[in-house]
Amino acid sequence: MSKIQLGSTGIEIEKNGFGCLPIQRITKEEAACLLRKAVDGGINYFDTARAYSDSEEKIGYAFQGMRDKVVIATKTHAQTGAELRQHLETSLRELNTDYIDIYQFHNPAFCPRPGGEDGLYDAALEAVAQGKIRHIGLTNHRLAVAREAIRSGLYVLLQFPYSYLSGAQEEELVEGCRERGMGFVAMKGMAGGLIRNGTAAALWMARQAGVVPIWGVQREWELDQFLACVKEDAELTAEYQALIDKDRRELTGDFCRSCGYCMPCPAGIQINQCARMSLMLRRMPAADYLTEYWQGEMEKIKGCLNCGKCASKCPYGLNPARLLQENYKEYWTHF
Repeated sequence: MSKIQLGSTGIEIEKNGFGCLPIQRITKEEAACLLRKAVDGGINYFDTARAYSDSEEKIGYAFQGMRDKVVIATKTHAQTGAELRQHLETSLRELNTDYIDIYQFHNPAFCPRPGGEDGLYDAALEAVAQGKIRHIGLTNHRLAVAREAIRSGLYVLLQFPYSYLSGAQEEELVEGCRERGMGFVAMKGMAGGLIRNGTAAALWMARQAGVVPIWGVQREWELDQFLACVKEDAELTAEYQALIDKDRRELTGDFCRSCGYCMPCPAGIQINQCARMSLMLRRMPAADYLTEYWQGEMEKIKGCLNCGKCASKCPYGLNPARLLQENYKEYWTHF
């Protein structure tokens, strides 16, 4: 078991966290069994969001009578201080708790600060004073916002996409958090599904000092895979390193992470899927993507307006229109 301090919060957690977005897709009882098994296996950090439909409710149900054993992080996508207060009260009720350990601004387009016209940070400070939240964090997909959050000194942690496919820009964020005593929570540790071996991903993460990956878990076998790494402190063998090296050769660079912030498309194109179709065909059963449905979705690329809206919203600075055209050409070579 690997225990670490979460930034400067004084909170001790198991280095692997549980991402609670996927439990939206299973029943309340199934979610409760999964969450309790995670606790029994040593995991005590659970990350959810007000935007994750009934995820908070399922967590509140699962952890009745054991609140002191878990650290709960949730998020608000509020745009104003008044809306944040509403979100917070709903989250407290759904989570069946009177306090939240880490309350995060959920991917804002800017870095909330005290005195801002939006009132977000001031409302969060008010909640801290009331004892309703203990610490304030921020999640993002935008490098500029993440960098500003680190420089600001206003947040105890940053949550950002990070995996062994990440590059120098993400490494810079991790190092910035280390230097300032901030926690770094890694979302998308499986790179949006491009990484196929959870053990390899977990073993690599185990060697990233101060980084807390939150693994999105829906099925018991997925949890078992991560718990095995937690319990055994498994070794990053030459075989796993070779797999990581192979993935890096094939997948790093100018590729779509499928975050979806380019959406919606005025031409109705599923940019966040179609712009990485060639990768999916290499990584997944190809037959799943050669269906009549996906043929129709790929054909929509011909209607691209080249309006530039997707490029202006891409947090990674990609040119989605170009990626769509490249993936369109490669897609039809499979027929």
